[in-house]
Parts: sequence; structure tokens; C-alpha cells
Amino acid sequence: MGVAKAMDYNNSKPESLRRLKIARGHLDKVIEMLQNDTYCPNIIHQSQAVQAALKKVDEIVLRGHLHTCVLKDMGKNGENEKLANEIVELFKKQ
Repeated sequence: MGVAKAMDYNNSKPESLRRLKIARGHLDKVIEMLQNDTYCPNIIHQSQAVQAALKKVDEIVLRGHLHTCVLKDMGKNGENEKLANEIVELFKKQ
């Protein structure tokens, strides 16, 4: 399991929105590239950037949920934090 970065869990919504806007920009670029018959590997590379950005948003939302909802309900101790980080790491592998 990797070491989780410390973050402000209350900031997950603005961070997610920021990253979604970036992903939307990448997606717009993919559409433009397709319309302009851009070289296929370049389109795929840009598409992969969109997918990576969305995956990161999922990770941020999940981490925020675990820390603002799940851990709050479970109580606070070191094992709960470890459990939350393990769940996020598993999710990242999808």
C-alpha cells in the first residue's frame, strides 16, 4: 500500500470540480483532433489524459467521502485511517 498524501478533505469538492474542468478541456481537444483527422496515436494520447483525469477525480471524491462520512461514523483511530487508505489504493488499481 502506498503512503497517502495529506489533504484537506473538506476541499475535495472544489478540487474535483477543478480537475473535471481540466478533463473537459482535454475532451474538447480530443473532439477537435478527431474532427481535424489528427494522427490517431496523438488522439489516443489525449484521450488517455482525459481518462487519467477522471480517475483522479474518482480518487479525490472517494477519499473525501471516506474521511468526511465513513470515518466520522466509524470513530477515529489509526486503524480506521489505515483502512481508508487501503480502500483508496484498491480503488486506484481499477
